[in-house]
Amino acid sequence: MESNNQRQQITAVRKNGDGDIVELQLSSGQVVGYKEAQQMAKSNQLENVNVFKGRDGDEHLRSDPDGREDNNLDNLPTF
Repeated sequence: MESNNQRQQITAVRKNGDGDIVELQLSSGQVVGYKEAQQMAKSNQLENVNVFKGRDGDEHLRSDPDGREDNNLDNLPTF
């Protein structure tokens, strides 16, 4: 049984000049880099996101598909 290991949510993103997400702000207020967020998602520390391998062969972080647009990573507020 899991102890009080609450998974965090991504609440905001920071993008670079190309519009790519480079940092993510978590519900705890912690700010993590994109690669760190991928590792956290893989170890089930983040809610509503997953890591997939894109056509480019790289791994990418994305929101779990739920039919909503407002919680997609690209549509989150920026900080």
